[in-house]
Amino acid sequence: MAGYIDHTLLKPEATREEIEKLCKEAATFKFASVCVNPTWVKECAWLLHGSEARVCTVVGFPLGATLPDVKAYETRRAIFDGATEIDMVINIGALKSGDDDLVRRDICGVVDAAHDGCAIVKVIIETALLTDEEKVRACRLAKEAGADFVKTSTGFSKGGATVADIELMRRTVGSEIGVKAAGGVKDLESARQMIAAGATRIGASAGIKIVQESKGLKVAGGGSNY
Repeated sequence: MAGYIDHTLLKPEATREEIEKLCKEAATFKFASVCVNPTWVKECAWLLHGSEARVCTVVGFPLGATLPDVKAYETRRAIFDGATEIDMVINIGALKSGDDDLVRRDICGVVDAAHDGCAIVKVIIETALLTDEEKVRACRLAKEAGADFVKTSTGFSKGGATVADIELMRRTVGSEIGVKAAGGVKDLESARQMIAAGATRIGASAGIKIVQESKGLKVAGGGSNY
């Protein structure tokens, strides 16, 4: 179960001490990655050097309204600092306006920059703000642009991952790319439901709780919101 989880701390008020704790937990539990804001990437890369956990960061976060060239620069800088996974937010307003060309170019800029640096890209479509038709378009555009994953949510909007959205996203992208469920996955049962629906990665701040539950251990406490 730990290998599915991006151990996440994206709160703006996160302190260095909390980030250090996050990295220690990721190395101990062997989570897939830590997912942090760009300002912490270099520190996390140093703290996790030699461990199995990778460093994931966010681009155009959390609104997605940053210009494409800025997102591409954010991506290159994050990779320079040590990130190997990039979770970018699409231009949600452009998608809802029907400007698929801008959305595609927006994603392509990040994908090109990331793949040049041997990093992978997860495209956050922010499902809570989209109709089902828009979710399908967003997933298709991400796949066309060469993204490695599509992802449900930032965790900062009005809703998070749902089983129905994961099923829809998986049907749309097929088996070729990953699907990440993020936002509101707080226990083992919800994580299992997401995986059964087609998720191949889980973004959660409650990763330790989920892993402890999967091993039948007594849970000392949950994760923080993100």
